[in-house]
Amino acid sequence: MVVKMEGEDREGVMATDFFWSYTDEPHASRRREILSKYPQIKELFGPDPLAFLKIAAVVLLQLWTATHLATASWLKILTVAYFFGSFLNHNLFLAIHELSHNLAFSTPSYNRWLGIFANLPIGVPMSITFQKYHLEHHRFQGVDGIDMDIPSLTETHMVKNTLAKSIWVILQLFFYALRPLFLKPKPPGLWEFTNLFIQLALDASLVHFWGWKSLAYLILATFVGGGMHPMAGHFISEHYIFNPDQETYSYYGPLNLMTWSVGYHNEHHDFPRIPGYRLYKVREIAPEYYENLKSYRSWSQVIYMYIMDKSVGPFSRMKRKPAKEAGAQGKKDE
Repeated sequence: MVVKMEGEDREGVMATDFFWSYTDEPHASRRREILSKYPQIKELFGPDPLAFLKIAAVVLLQLWTATHLATASWLKILTVAYFFGSFLNHNLFLAIHELSHNLAFSTPSYNRWLGIFANLPIGVPMSITFQKYHLEHHRFQGVDGIDMDIPSLTETHMVKNTLAKSIWVILQLFFYALRPLFLKPKPPGLWEFTNLFIQLALDASLVHFWGWKSLAYLILATFVGGGMHPMAGHFISEHYIFNPDQETYSYYGPLNLMTWSVGYHNEHHDFPRIPGYRLYKVREIAPEYYENLKSYRSWSQVIYMYIMDKSVGPFSRMKRKPAKEAGAQGKKDE
């Protein structure tokens, strides 16, 4: 059961509350149903044997680019950062997403080490912390106070018109990264400190041997690649609600080739143990479960829709109460 948010039926008026669901997230039940009908999907589970090579190639190319730009003009650095480096760094961000599900090696610690390596060109340590919060996003999708993928109330109060939404999109990577640290901080452990020290060592080495411009290029590539950028459209397309009957959306476009197929997002949430390069096979094996779901062909179009549709905003997300509160609500509804 889904309770509509206030203002949803008034065309052109941004809602003032989230969508609230009093049923479980849809992926676990669909996973059980699909596996009972198509048990061969289990054969798709397991690591991507080429993950290390793909990550290593992008890391080395991006670090080489950073050193090559050490004496370039700022205009050239910004241009290369947006039209080239942003794609590489966003690819590495989604490689880290893949590694958070242990999809490069069977041994979890190996995936963490590879995640720290993939983190290097991003410039800011995030690999280990991302895994902690992202796994909760899967286990507790939409649960109030736990799923940190959902905008905070502060964001919803700030973003109320087209201009504010445009600024939010440009800065969305900051919100995405800082939101959990303010709303649900987790004490850092040895892995976080390892991620931090190795990243700082790389950053300091770049500055020492090649200068600040090399590091600035990496930071700019991360920033612009997470904002008003085609690849960043997946942040919005995955779970922002344009159709009140659906809370997760897939994207079937060419950028999946550069994003570890994160666009197959319904398939990913249904089967997080399947690496990205095999996710298309889920849709081929069980087409009846996905063909009738709304999906996208363009992430750029999703960004445009989000900004220009006056009824869509940070409140356009599905939320559900924590288990105890949901149970109490259920009894009350009865």
